[in-house]
Amino acid sequence: MNKLLSSAIAATALLGVASAQVTLSGAGATFPAPLYTEAYIPNFTKATGIRVNYQAVGSGAGIRQLTDKVVNFGASDAPLSDAQLKEIQEKNGSPVLHIPTALGPVALTFNLPGIEELRLDAATVADIFLGKIIRWNDPRIAALNPGVQLPRQLISATHRSDGSGTTFIFTSYLSAISPEWKSKVGAGQSVNWPAFSSLGGRGNPGVAAIVAQTPGSIGYVELKYALENKLPVVTLKNQAGNWIKPSLASAVEATSGIELPDDLRLQNQVVNTKDPQGYPIVGMTWLLVYQKQEVTAKSLEEAKALVRFLNWVLTEGQKLNEGASYVRLSPEVVRRAQALVNTMTYNGQPLR
Repeated sequence: MNKLLSSAIAATALLGVASAQVTLSGAGATFPAPLYTEAYIPNFTKATGIRVNYQAVGSGAGIRQLTDKVVNFGASDAPLSDAQLKEIQEKNGSPVLHIPTALGPVALTFNLPGIEELRLDAATVADIFLGKIIRWNDPRIAALNPGVQLPRQLISATHRSDGSGTTFIFTSYLSAISPEWKSKVGAGQSVNWPAFSSLGGRGNPGVAAIVAQTPGSIGYVELKYALENKLPVVTLKNQAGNWIKPSLASAVEATSGIELPDDLRLQNQVVNTKDPQGYPIVGMTWLLVYQKQEVTAKSLEEAKALVRFLNWVLTEGQKLNEGASYVRLSPEVVRRAQALVNTMTYNGQPLR
């Protein structure tokens, strides 16, 4: 009996050591990178011993690495299109699941020395990025900011140079509020920027750095990056006519009551909300995983470790969202996301 007990203890110990040696790899969006690398991953590893390596290389690169079976999970703020899903499934033999993790506001941040408060409405934002408003003292900007001494300086409209989910969120907003933008440019992870004077930065950190270093610039970043870099943010007029700053509270207002399809892909993001107190540029972000884990997992144990990570993010991880300036998922979205995770298999074996 003692030998049997000893053997059981030894087997359990070996399993614990093996679990601790599993390292999951992921790549993609910079939008949620502070949440993943500063909150989720350290706490998950501390709780489970499972290491996670996440490379914030942009949504487009993350999708490519998942498609090429380089990583266990991709990360994107732009949901895959029907065509992309079909192409990946035909190539790799498995559907890709969208597991939401958080939502967050995309802030417009600017660099105008001596000016900390700036108001813009939807039409003015669109015309800046369309290249129709090229100087900061344009009468249309001045009319929205009475008493502010705006310089005659050229506007440097800063954007992402890489395939970006944050760009998808921002251009979804521009497409929603500007018929001209929708017809000429449209929404996407990469677009042809028409602004007269534009600069490109890699990742949210790259855009934030350009804005910080370039007087006269304006760019879009997830709010966390503006806060960390102490950059001022634009107050936007929403659809209800109210002036709203990007914040956790105004993002929560915007996302209240949103409806998601069965696969949890939010194709149009949360833009141009009708909520009176809602901020008009909010996006959801996802972890992308293969339903059939044998596509990327090297072992059953690795597949189980990924499922454990996903379920942890959807439960314990959600408690960390607000402290990191991201919106937590609603209980209903968590329930539906966990139902998707429960469909994951490894060589036909359920992983739940």
